[in-house]
Amino acid sequence: MLLITMFCYLFFYTGRHNFGWASKDLAGDLGISYALIGWISAGMLFGYAFGQLVNGNLADRFSPRAMILLGGVLSVMANVAISFSSDYLAILVLWTLNGYFQSLAWAPGSRLISNWWRPEERGKAFGLYTMAAGSSSVVTFLVSIVILNNGVEWPYLFRLPVLFLLFAVLLFYLVARDKPSELGFSDLYRTKQPNGIDSWTTRYSAVFQNKKFMIASVSLGFESMARYGLIVWVPLYFLGSSDGKFENLWGSLFLPIGMAVGALSFGFISDSLFKGNRHRSIFLGMAVAALVLVGIYVAPADNWPLGALLMFLAGFFVYGPQANFWPLSPDMLGDRLVGTGVGVMNTFAYLFAALGEPLLGKVIDLTDSASVFVALACICTLSAATILVSERWPSITGKSE
Repeated sequence: MLLITMFCYLFFYTGRHNFGWASKDLAGDLGISYALIGWISAGMLFGYAFGQLVNGNLADRFSPRAMILLGGVLSVMANVAISFSSDYLAILVLWTLNGYFQSLAWAPGSRLISNWWRPEERGKAFGLYTMAAGSSSVVTFLVSIVILNNGVEWPYLFRLPVLFLLFAVLLFYLVARDKPSELGFSDLYRTKQPNGIDSWTTRYSAVFQNKKFMIASVSLGFESMARYGLIVWVPLYFLGSSDGKFENLWGSLFLPIGMAVGALSFGFISDSLFKGNRHRSIFLGMAVAALVLVGIYVAPADNWPLGALLMFLAGFFVYGPQANFWPLSPDMLGDRLVGTGVGVMNTFAYLFAALGEPLLGKVIDLTDSASVFVALACICTLSAATILVSERWPSITGKSE
């Protein structure tokens, strides 16, 4: 069940991380600024953020297997519809809806894995699940580069990659089962809670009143803003600096590779180097990420081996710390509020990412595509500073949460 869920999510980003590769030609064909392109990207992230608030709860009530199939099929349909659109508003609406459709996968997939894995083994299961998510960006970048290398126009970036997603969700639906009892085994625990458990309003209230946790959520927001800034605008940077040499685009593939490796590595960094201190591990990652992004800005654009190395490091240090944010939910809130805490954190992540896209697009409009790395370095610095405030919050206020 873990492997088929990982396989399915390995192709989910083909329905959302393909957008950055179409941004340059899409802006040209529609005759719009990169700031408006940023608003299209933001629409998807707003839709995803809203979905994070509701779909985790829905996955506890309905079939995760069916929700993932529905999300995947609807995302494919939205992508194909965009490929035939030539109106800015239509594309904006469709891409926003696609954000919600895409959000039907992560929380339900987490629910399904939780149903099949015992608590003492869930850490490694979710580590592998997160690695599959990071690897999905590698698949999307690879497929998009191959398409562009063959001189195919931008609409096909919304038609061809999602065929992998369609195949993956159909295979997932045929193989996966929501819980062990569906295959004749005993369920690990009751999926329905007895009456009298505290309401969803009290759980959300407890989370929002924990200032230390909320400040950490803001730090994750800045981290996610930097992550999506790279995913959306790095393709534009490489397309603009390739001078028609599409082989130079391969350097960009090292960005998602670095993200996948970083997601797997930072759990070990936190546990071994920092002895479980998530805050310090996150601070290290975001501080080094800021330095790497400045390095990309000053490095010569035509030196693609150096660019590839820097892209790997950027992906590693920008995305890797995200693996240390999710354990903060049980660390700070206790086991009772894990799901609610993760949902709130993820909502912050995608709201910040959505707000960042038009701002970064405006930076590119006013300067050039390379300047986005300076802006992203500043954002990583804000994430590093905010996580330190979260760590020291009780001593700053004189009380603990």
